[in-house]
Amino acid sequence: MGSQQGPQSRSMMHALGSVPLRTRLSVGFLLAVIIPGLTAAAIGIHFINRGIVRQAQDKVRLDLNTAREVYEGHIRDIKTILEFSAIRPSIWKSLARGDQALLEKTMLGIYEEGGLDILNITDADFRVVFRCRKPGLSEDWQRDNVTVTKAWESGESVGATQIMTRDELLAEGDDMAQPALIALQPTPRAKPTDQTESTSGMLIMAAVPVLDESGQKTGVIYGGRLLNRNYGIVDRIKDIVYQDEEYEGRDVGTSTIFQGDTRISTNVRTEGGERAIGTRVSAEVYDQVLVNGRRWVDRAFVVNSWYITAYEPIKDLLGNIVGILYVGILEKPFDDLRRRVIGGLLSVTAAGIALALIVSYFLSRSVLAPIADLAHGAERLARGELDHRIPVGSLDEIGQLCGAFNAMGESLLDRDRALWENTQRQLIHSQRLASLGRLAAGVAHEINNPLTGVLTFSSLLLEEEDLSEKAKEDLRIIVEETTRCRGIVRNLLDFARETPPESTCVDFNELLEKTLDIVRNQSLFRNIEIEEQLKPDLLKAPADADQMKQVFMNLILNAAEAMPDGGKLTVSTNYGADHRFIKVTIHDTGIGISEDDLERIFDPFFTTKAVGKGTGLGLAVCYGIVQAHKGTLTATSHVGRGSTFEINLPLTQGYDSDDPCT
Repeated sequence: MGSQQGPQSRSMMHALGSVPLRTRLSVGFLLAVIIPGLTAAAIGIHFINRGIVRQAQDKVRLDLNTAREVYEGHIRDIKTILEFSAIRPSIWKSLARGDQALLEKTMLGIYEEGGLDILNITDADFRVVFRCRKPGLSEDWQRDNVTVTKAWESGESVGATQIMTRDELLAEGDDMAQPALIALQPTPRAKPTDQTESTSGMLIMAAVPVLDESGQKTGVIYGGRLLNRNYGIVDRIKDIVYQDEEYEGRDVGTSTIFQGDTRISTNVRTEGGERAIGTRVSAEVYDQVLVNGRRWVDRAFVVNSWYITAYEPIKDLLGNIVGILYVGILEKPFDDLRRRVIGGLLSVTAAGIALALIVSYFLSRSVLAPIADLAHGAERLARGELDHRIPVGSLDEIGQLCGAFNAMGESLLDRDRALWENTQRQLIHSQRLASLGRLAAGVAHEINNPLTGVLTFSSLLLEEEDLSEKAKEDLRIIVEETTRCRGIVRNLLDFARETPPESTCVDFNELLEKTLDIVRNQSLFRNIEIEEQLKPDLLKAPADADQMKQVFMNLILNAAEAMPDGGKLTVSTNYGADHRFIKVTIHDTGIGISEDDLERIFDPFFTTKAVGKGTGLGLAVCYGIVQAHKGTLTATSHVGRGSTFEINLPLTQGYDSDDPCT
């Protein structure tokens, strides 16, 4: 084996040695550039794809939370209407006394004002005593109506989604059954079905028990709105989340309410521009959401296009899955963005490789020409021509090699002198570089000192008693402006923060109390009443305590500045949606914010304060901190009536985690 490998190895070395040096240098240089370049491009493409998809999925996940809040808000609206109706004396008195005329007048008034599709009232036996859509039709029973019976049994108002059969809809009126009659449309990727139409209706319903003057239940008032072909909710979601944004003539964002797997309310459009009523959800979403009862956040085929989508089940009072709530973003804008970014990356990579080819060509020439001169000079020196010198065409390593070759013809003393001079030059050059580095570091370190010095000495001078009032006023201006400059620098640094939150388990009640203790005795709060409504036994949540304290301090100070003539500041804590969020609310009774300004208050550098009184970064910093905590910061306001800022922070590190911070 050894006797065979020796000749083979020598043969390979001989073959490699026969390749011109120029070729070996060029190929080696190109491989050193191309392999890392293509590797970096492949890794970059991977992260670009993953980052863009993740960004889109995070957005639709948040959009679905907003859509759910809008949907549940409509249920709460109906409950509120019925709660106020149930306590009307004309309702419970007419029901108790059997005064049909008064009952009819009152019920029809509520029906017209509330914009409900259904409004009925039953007695204690669940017998319908008045039906607004068909005043002449009653005497039927609602013992099987889950919403009605739940309200009666619990003694409280209830609200949820409910499916009504065609017969139940016809009992309310032919015009209730007609919108619910939907022909199923052929839909790509949907589950096969023999069903050709949907006849039942999907409603958001609420019911409230009616109590007499002694507190005894005498009946139930119930009502709701039909969702089939009712586009109010889905269009409201689209307006809030996507603001009618379009891409290449198509809506970027869409929203849909499904009854089962059928679209009954949507702003998804068919190729003909019609709302895609009667089309059905894809089979993969059907299995995940309707069968397994889980959220779906991924790309999905919606009617005729691919979307980045989020679906979640809609359940009735008994927990049965009766439909789906959907939001989605058109995938094409993200695909186009991904193609542009990847195209740019590949173009840069290709340009780099081309540049490397050009550089390698000139580099090989600049290296090989002096080497050829060295080989020729060595031959002449070998022949005894010791006075031969090689021309030095550069000051790089090759040039130094040529100079060293020339120095071999000089005496040892001359070579030592040349070496010493070269060493000295390098030492001086290194010292200069070190001095420049120290100078740059000193300037960077000391650039903040003048500002601190001006503020310190101005403050000290201001304490001198023998200064004129004019001089004191000038010094106050210097102190105020210097302090403002320092605040601007601090705000700019805060706004540029890239450090992620260092989360610990935070007691938000305790954190708010500490923050209020800091500001309570300040002159700004002298005429302000502070009310704390902190929920007892509030769970801890993961957060960066220092950053959240900065958010609370900023919002509380802003609230105080909005009440120059005094007022009331209310700070409260509670749980948000489904106990998955900590909700912190800061409300003031100040001057309020106009509707136009309210849309921009979280924009960097936007401020409603007078010139010199604010940088417009405070709320932008707060918004960024809350967003980094996977939370939300929202504001509502009425001019002259005050403003409310609401912070919602997740109880867990991830939205899909069920383990609370303990």
